[in-house]
Amino acid sequence: MIYVCVPVHDEAKTAGLVLWKVRQVFTAFPREYQLLVCNDASTDDTGDVLATYARVLPMEVVTHRERRGYAKSVETLLQLALERTDRAKRDCAIVLHADFVHSPDAMEEMVKRLESGADLVVAEQTRAAGAVSRAYRWARRLAPRLLPVPGVRDTVSGFVALRLIVLRQALKQAAAGTLLSTDGWSANAELLARLAPHSRRTDTVASMARYDLQQRPSRARPWERLVQAWKARRVIKAAHVAALALLLASPLRSQNDSAHGAAHATVTAAATVVPFSVGERMLYQANYGPFHIGQATMEVVGLDTIRGAETVHLRFHIAGGALWYHLDQSMESWVGKSDFRSRQFRQDTDERGHVWHHYYDIFPDSGFYREQGVDSTFPTIADPLDDASFLYWIRTVPLEVGKRYEYNRYFRPDRNPVIIQVLRRERVSLPAGKFNAIVVRPYIPKGRGILAEKSETQMYLSDDDRHMMLALVSTFSFGTVTMRLKEYSVPGHP
Repeated sequence: MIYVCVPVHDEAKTAGLVLWKVRQVFTAFPREYQLLVCNDASTDDTGDVLATYARVLPMEVVTHRERRGYAKSVETLLQLALERTDRAKRDCAIVLHADFVHSPDAMEEMVKRLESGADLVVAEQTRAAGAVSRAYRWARRLAPRLLPVPGVRDTVSGFVALRLIVLRQALKQAAAGTLLSTDGWSANAELLARLAPHSRRTDTVASMARYDLQQRPSRARPWERLVQAWKARRVIKAAHVAALALLLASPLRSQNDSAHGAAHATVTAAATVVPFSVGERMLYQANYGPFHIGQATMEVVGLDTIRGAETVHLRFHIAGGALWYHLDQSMESWVGKSDFRSRQFRQDTDERGHVWHHYYDIFPDSGFYREQGVDSTFPTIADPLDDASFLYWIRTVPLEVGKRYEYNRYFRPDRNPVIIQVLRRERVSLPAGKFNAIVVRPYIPKGRGILAEKSETQMYLSDDDRHMMLALVSTFSFGTVTMRLKEYSVPGHP
């Protein structure tokens, strides 16, 4: 998860444009992200602008009723990002200004640097578009020299990406839990001074300052900022030296997300009992009454990486037909290996010559999903499942005959709950052999396809710890089709 932190004060003319540009960046460069915005007691229409964009973007707004300043706004947002994450070693935050001086396009390269192993990335201002006063240019050039941080030339940039584990470690060593004691340009340098000693690798990227896109005169008074930087020299130096001293005094250790260690162990333990493995493949014979009309397959295709998360690729495919009817449908799902939450869902259907495709990108950490070809986002639930992943997830839940279970796990909230009725136990004879089965009826009241309520689908799951799907009985537009297990194989056990 990438938390984009945007401090805002009286930026009604540019705040919305910056937020929309962030969306465009992560549409072209797909990553899970959430916008965290702090409205620091704005007196213009900033609040209304933010409320409008919050309805269509994965965004949370924090409002200061009284002006607290830039540094406190940044610290508020970073603390919030740390509260939201459950993977501080992997997740990151980006601090981005709302006046459009920072070009959001640089975020792609900043994220790539983090993904390649950096813990801290600073976007340094190397070029500028648009006119500013000579006094401002000189002050902007001199301030970083007054506030040096090893490894960084432009210490007052304020455009920074950081791994959240670095922030957590810096906060542990900050006096009274307060990260920043200065403000303005000096606060940007102080933030780097506190973070850099905890960073295993600090990178810089070049960024252009877009003064030509500013919609208001700069609030920075050049000589006042230089005086502030002069006064802050000792603070920045002391912050850096103190952090280094504490690190040197501590035993050498690798970075780890200790606050969430127990939770991680629980997830890992749970993941090991999932009753299917990569390479598992089930082949079904499809029948319409006494007629053989085609076949279907369910398989665990392999492992993949979706937006930085390790996923399991699942596929369900049915093909066949009789007389005037033909169906070729494929459903593919990519679910998190450790959390079993859908990240992507693809459905391709050819029914009697009518072809349609539904492709979804699902962002569970951000709380939204996006359909390909639709220029908008829609809210999703915390632990989303799609149609294909549901066929596997049902194998992991306890099932008691006579019980009715409801789960709010379908990725489209308006179609929840997913209902599972456990009907009976039964002995079944199939092409693959004879099995003891648990018969369940899963359906989504407002769903479509094989999980639609009108399909009256019944699943036969093996009555053992594997819960593999033995048979599926479902009603299509032309009648009822029964899929019966013909072959079952896993790697090394054909």
